[in-house]
Amino acid sequence: MVDRRFPRVHDLAPLLQFKKPEFHARTRRLAAATSIAELRTIAKRVTPKAPFDYTDGAAEGEISLTRARQAFQDIEFHPSVLRNVSQVDTTRDVLGKSSAMPFGIAPTGFTRMMQTEGERAGATAAEAAGIPFTLSTMGTTSIEDVAAAAPGGRNWFQLYMWTDRDRSLALVDRAQAAGYDTLMVTVDTPVAGARLRDVRNGFSIPPALTPKTVINALPRPAWWINFLTTEPLAFASLDRWSGTVAALIDTMFDPTVGPDEVRFIREQWKGKLVVKGIQSVADARLAVELGADAIILSNHGGRQLDRAPIPFHLLPAVVREVGQEVEVHLDTGIMNGADIVASVALGAQFTLIGRAYLYGLMAGGRQGVDRTIEILSGEIRRTMKLLGVASLDELEPRHVTQLARLVPLAQPAADAVAAQR
Repeated sequence: MVDRRFPRVHDLAPLLQFKKPEFHARTRRLAAATSIAELRTIAKRVTPKAPFDYTDGAAEGEISLTRARQAFQDIEFHPSVLRNVSQVDTTRDVLGKSSAMPFGIAPTGFTRMMQTEGERAGATAAEAAGIPFTLSTMGTTSIEDVAAAAPGGRNWFQLYMWTDRDRSLALVDRAQAAGYDTLMVTVDTPVAGARLRDVRNGFSIPPALTPKTVINALPRPAWWINFLTTEPLAFASLDRWSGTVAALIDTMFDPTVGPDEVRFIREQWKGKLVVKGIQSVADARLAVELGADAIILSNHGGRQLDRAPIPFHLLPAVVREVGQEVEVHLDTGIMNGADIVASVALGAQFTLIGRAYLYGLMAGGRQGVDRTIEILSGEIRRTMKLLGVASLDELEPRHVTQLARLVPLAQPAADAVAAQR
């Protein structure tokens, strides 16, 4: 039998806790988001289909992206217990300077199409958080305007080699003059990948007002109001374009780019040089020989070659091959701070986030980017504490096991890959 009685006032008082209501809708919904996946849900609700799908989608069957994300899920952590983890150090030395976190913001194209604050939101949020921000050649804010928005930030510039070499070199000169300390040369885009969502949506720059897009816009008036009442899209690298994204890429980018072009850029650029889009041990070695200070293992977020190698799976072998000579960075598929911790444990010096940043941007502009960084930073700290490590330098391969899901029938030898060059 349970004795029952009427509750007393002093018993009820501790239970009656009322939070001050938040009347600002954006602030309220961002505060309620506890993961990058929840920011994505908000982003999808408030962003028209074409720009959302451009961000969210990948090439062809989107197999590369699915596998990259699955690879992070298919790990097993090995924690150590009875460690003092009351304080953890998340700082990382990256290309000669300190970053408050082991991740930065990756270059993303057409960013003001996702949300009108665009690259300014990303650059200022990164500046406030003490992490690097990368402006894309295909960005929608100029090199100079990003530098002006975040004058105390660590700004990097990402370069595509164009068929017009003089225009490529002009971008390098502008970035150098504006104080960008790192140049990131992307080498995995000789042509555009087949991004089928964009084809189905008729995604163009600027967006076309068709009956379909108008109907899709009706429940998302804020996006269209912002788009139509703010400055027209201005690109980091060109004045204006009217057509599809794939046509722009195929018009601008040069499928003949080879090692000599990277060597030439190395001679011209006075700062740190990063080569992005490495997808094999042999190409990692080539990038080192060309003078890279760091390489980024990346399959372009699954947006170029579908069924491409999984960067996270390549990481241990590449670190063994070149990790003592250059920094090895990694992107593609990162959606949780635990993904970043696992990458560092397996030898990555640094990581980059693309979609995770854009989901936050679409969900709430600068506030949303801040929330992305806050979520990932909290997950990194919590994962480190649960693993029993107090600093990133304590993370080792023994902390992570990559579980097998896709097992190759035969692994091509590195020298055979190199011979195909």
